[in-house]
Amino acid sequence: MSGPSFPPLFTGQDAAGNDPFALACATADAGCDAGLVIYDLAPDLLRAAIVFAPDVPLRKAAVMLPICGVGFQNALGALAPPEVAVHLGWDGAIYVNGGRCGSLKMAAPGQPEDEPDWLVIALELALWPPSEDTGLTPDETALYAEGCAEVDAITLLESWVRHTLVGINTWTDSGTATLHREWIGLAHALEGEVTVKGRTGTYTGLDEDLGLLLKIGDKVELVPLTETLTRPA
Repeated sequence: MSGPSFPPLFTGQDAAGNDPFALACATADAGCDAGLVIYDLAPDLLRAAIVFAPDVPLRKAAVMLPICGVGFQNALGALAPPEVAVHLGWDGAIYVNGGRCGSLKMAAPGQPEDEPDWLVIALELALWPPSEDTGLTPDETALYAEGCAEVDAITLLESWVRHTLVGINTWTDSGTATLHREWIGLAHALEGEVTVKGRTGTYTGLDEDLGLLLKIGDKVELVPLTETLTRPA
């Protein structure tokens, strides 16, 4: 079986069963080129991570998380049956037909005002549920349990990278206006009272960098996307 094919300036690397997120962060820290896509395609799980090299401060570059989210929705939307609904959590969660099916996560070195040497976005997507008794986890699902059995994992990975590249080019050329509009239309459970990163408040909107605006008491507080940053175990 041949590996996935990616657009120019992107190169693929099979993680050979290792965690692509941890491997991508370590490789980026060692000084690899941007555009590296490290992937691991198991029968029940798709994992992949992309290395980027932003030329803007981290507080701006963090929009790569929702850009990759919209890219995934566009990719799956083009391959799945039309009745399959894909929504995105602000923190990177991916929902298919209302059930959590996977997630995106982000890592980068430095402080929000620094221009990071690298930024990694990782995708993890359940293809098959861990048990045939899906009633045990009603809030969780897997792609092939939602009418997407004909969606090939390699094709989906390739499409995710292509659609993400389109999103990056749009952001580079015209800012976040298009991303803001597209992401809002895909947001999952982002209304009323929400709890994010230990803070509970009333959702009032997103700032220009897609940071979350929460009304807590008499004040509106900003939860920037940089607060979703994580590091591999």
